[in-house]
Amino acid sequence: MARKRKAGEIEALQAPVASTPASPEEMDWSPHYPNRPDHRVEFADIGCGFGGLLIALAPMYPETLMLGMEIRVQVTQYVTDRIAALRQQSIEAQVRFDAQENKFGANKPAELADGGYQNVSVVRANAMKFLPNFFVKDQLSKIFFLFPDPHFKARKHKARIISPTLLAEYAYVLRPGGIVYTVTDVEELHLWMVAHLEAFPAFERIPDEEATKDPVTPHILNATEEGKKVERNNGRKWIALFRRKDRPIREDS
Repeated sequence: MARKRKAGEIEALQAPVASTPASPEEMDWSPHYPNRPDHRVEFADIGCGFGGLLIALAPMYPETLMLGMEIRVQVTQYVTDRIAALRQQSIEAQVRFDAQENKFGANKPAELADGGYQNVSVVRANAMKFLPNFFVKDQLSKIFFLFPDPHFKARKHKARIISPTLLAEYAYVLRPGGIVYTVTDVEELHLWMVAHLEAFPAFERIPDEEATKDPVTPHILNATEEGKKVERNNGRKWIALFRRKDRPIREDS
C-alpha cells in the first residue's frame, strides 16, 4: 500500500523557496562542496526525502558530486545535519586510521576518501519549477525520482513529477547517455511515468535485464526510508530506467 501524504507535506508544495539562483552561473556551490571547488554536480535526487540514497551512493562514487533537492524545510535541515555529522565522523575515523591501521599498509575505506561525504549535499528547492536555475545543459549524468507523490486524484495529475513539460527540462539538464531512475510502490503511477517517458522522444527505456545489473538499482529500491517502509510492509516496487538519447544536430545548434 502506498502511504498517504501528510497535510504538512502537501502544504510544503506551496511554500516559497529561498535562495534559488537566477541562473546556474549565479549558484555558489562552495558551502555545499568546500573540498570540490572545480567540480560540478552530476547526480540529482529530486525529492530526496531523508537522504538515504545520497548517503548510500556517496562512498560508491567519491569523485562525483551529488545533490538532493527537497522542498520541505525540516526534512532539508535534517539531511543537512545528517551530512554534516557523517563528514565529521569520517574526519575522526580518518585520523584514527592514519594513526593506527595505515602503518600496516591497510587500504583506506571509500567512505574515508578525502574526508568522506564531501561529495554530497542538499538544497531546499522546488525542482518542478527551478531545476534549470541550478543546472546547465548536459550537466547531469543521473536523475532520480524515487517514490514520488502519486497525486491520486485526476485533477492533481498535472502536479506529478513526470509530465511532458517537465520531461523537456530533465532532457535539457541530462547529458546524452545519462540515466533517469524511477521507482514507486504505486503501479498506476509507474505506468504513468513509463508511458510519458516512452512517449518523449529524448528518452529510451533501458531493458529490464540491463537495469537490474546497474550497480545503483539495489539502492534506489532499498536505501530510502520509503523503500524500507515498503519492504517492511511486504509491498511491491516498480522500477524503470531510461537513457537520454544523443541530441540531434539541430538540437545542439
